[in-house]
Amino acid sequence: MKPSLKPQNPNFSSGPCSKRPGYRLSNLDQTLLGRSHRSSIGKIALKKACDQTAQLLDLPAGYRVGVVPGSDTGAMEIAMWSLLGPRPVDVFGWESFGQGWITDITKQLKLPEVRTLTADYGQLPDMTQANPEHDTVFTWNGTTSGAKLPNGDWIADERTGLTICDATSAVFAMELPWSKLDVVTFSWQKVLGGEGAHGMLILSPRAVERLESYTPAWPMPKIFRLTAGGKLSEGIFRGETINTPSMLCVADYLDALSWVEQIGGVQQSIAKSTANLAVLEAFVEQTPWIHFLAQEAAIRSNTSVCFTLDLSAEQIKQLVKLLADEGVAYDIGAYKDAPDGLRIWAGATVEEADLSALLPWLDWAYTQVA
Repeated sequence: MKPSLKPQNPNFSSGPCSKRPGYRLSNLDQTLLGRSHRSSIGKIALKKACDQTAQLLDLPAGYRVGVVPGSDTGAMEIAMWSLLGPRPVDVFGWESFGQGWITDITKQLKLPEVRTLTADYGQLPDMTQANPEHDTVFTWNGTTSGAKLPNGDWIADERTGLTICDATSAVFAMELPWSKLDVVTFSWQKVLGGEGAHGMLILSPRAVERLESYTPAWPMPKIFRLTAGGKLSEGIFRGETINTPSMLCVADYLDALSWVEQIGGVQQSIAKSTANLAVLEAFVEQTPWIHFLAQEAAIRSNTSVCFTLDLSAEQIKQLVKLLADEGVAYDIGAYKDAPDGLRIWAGATVEEADLSALLPWLDWAYTQVA
């Protein structure tokens, strides 16, 4: 029978992701609107975004946090174009974004010594193949494949190369071994449900040392430049952004950070996401027609949860449309380059009760299109 109870919040998109529970535009600090990012109030807000991020994530001493343009993609491009070149590179890819970094490194930067280590959607490459003397580029969580790294044990503590990690769908939702990560990027619109267009760039002291001792052979666009006169542009990591940010987006991000603090910090946001995955795991265990794309539980994402269905590609499209038309679930189709199926966001801004309410509708929709 057609279910009667619908999710109160049907937004299960994997980016931009659902706003936090209780979100209201009126909650934002509107005194920032119409003000310059170079004004005292603008600088204070941007510095707070950097400082509060570092505090909540409990970053090691000496790590810098900066706001950069272009979302997570911009942050990753800035990191790769600024830091890669002096050492061989190992780059890992097991879904579309990791494959994109492989393309950029091999076809755009055209670095001479690159090893690419790949795996199919839902699987991981052999991360132990990483050479500690090489720079290493990888995603932590495969946003389009539903496969995540279970840990950072494969990263050598005594490495001489840099580790550059795209963690946009992992930060604030998964445990990250910060001392093993030299560069980390993420965007506001993923785990915290913030607005788009802005990225976060986290640098370890080792990454700063590379920036100050190495000058890339290629021209650097202005919005990629992290140094001036051979020294780190420290202002970027105090909220003095390279280009003009949206102060409305800044206010929105600060609201999301305050929410994380109010619920008990990052450990609680991780716990909420983990509990959401457990709801989906219980459903899959008792439902014969749906399967995790990442079949191995240890590498299963607890944010961008990907599924295959015992349906044709056309039937899956019908199911996705049917749920959207009913106002039950929006934007849950698999990523365009991934295997046909569903992708349901389960990060901390999604309520467990809404996921539970969605599941009977999945069963109902399946019977309508099968």
